[in-house]
Amino acid sequence: MISTSLKWIRPVKSTQRDIQMLLKSQCVCNCNVCFFSPVSHSLQYVYSGTSEIPNLPEFVVIGLVDGEPFVHYDSNSHKMTPRQEWMARSEGPDYWNKESQNLHGEESLFKNNVDVAKKVLTLHQSGGVHTFQRMYSCDWDDETGATGAHEQFGYDGSDFLALDLKTMTYVAPVMQAIPTKQKWDRDNTRKDRYKRYFTQECIDWLKKYVSYGKSTLERTVRPEVSLLQKDPSSPVICHATGFFPKGIVVTWRKDGVDMHSDVEVGETLPNGDGTFQITSKLMVKPEDWKRNSYSCVVQHSQKDLPVLLEEKNIRTNQGLPWGIIIGCVAAALALVAVVVGVVLWRRSRTGNRKADRHRQQWRPTEPQVTCFKACNCTQSLYWGL
Repeated sequence: MISTSLKWIRPVKSTQRDIQMLLKSQCVCNCNVCFFSPVSHSLQYVYSGTSEIPNLPEFVVIGLVDGEPFVHYDSNSHKMTPRQEWMARSEGPDYWNKESQNLHGEESLFKNNVDVAKKVLTLHQSGGVHTFQRMYSCDWDDETGATGAHEQFGYDGSDFLALDLKTMTYVAPVMQAIPTKQKWDRDNTRKDRYKRYFTQECIDWLKKYVSYGKSTLERTVRPEVSLLQKDPSSPVICHATGFFPKGIVVTWRKDGVDMHSDVEVGETLPNGDGTFQITSKLMVKPEDWKRNSYSCVVQHSQKDLPVLLEEKNIRTNQGLPWGIIIGCVAAALALVAVVVGVVLWRRSRTGNRKADRHRQQWRPTEPQVTCFKACNCTQSLYWGL
């Protein structure tokens, strides 16, 4: 099983205006949580239901292949639409009509689930802004043939249920989820259907979508690496941008040895062109890095890109091109959008991760993903609180 972490939408801690801004963005799906090896592929779907947020869809579905959004559906349009050119040219009207009909049926079920969850999980106080989410995926390694899957539910920013694919039983982290767990665990017909879906149908769809977008999904774009510093006494930031795929490791080395302290690694953020960026901050005094040999090493697609920390290699605010500044702002806005539509699969890796933990969790050679179920979304969601 490929591990995943997630970040649920937490409306209770956000203002209504914040959520409106988030959900209005079309980048809601750019999965800031899934990192892939060159041979590992993932098909993911995120269902998000909201209540009492004016002028916003109550139901949104985002589909992603290898972390790239490729389809979108919401309760305003009632239509499944492509988000990638390769998807638009690969499927005809019959596919889009069928998927739209399937998700229209899911929409009614999901809205009912939101209402039921509100009554049960908020002690019958059903008013206010709430979110209910389902995330599922399957993954496939095209070299080893290994497959995996994941399914999880969340309510108002907290875990609710998660599927254990090995036993085809559900894990209930909260007491309110136990009745649903018991009902689904007893339903052998449902379990057989979902097991077949995750182990066969989903993988077949994933292979098909990968074949559609092969040239895009399997491309490799090397990062541009810069050392940035606000002023001579500020921390030095190693900034890697413009890379694809998303899997990357950024480390600082002192005298050739990896550092495990005095380093802050940021989130991997999407750029507006389908590539990504990341920063890593070195928090040592200037006199220290001037006396010793420090370097930032970016590992991407099994290649090392080292940059020696010397004054001549550092770009300050005065010399920083506007393109980089604008890119950072755009990426920050995209990250906000990410938190939403996908609510997404990541129980937040904070910007204060130590370098050693960062290497463990984001090593590109490890097949890291699987977010949520996928494919043609023909299954109905049976809720039984």
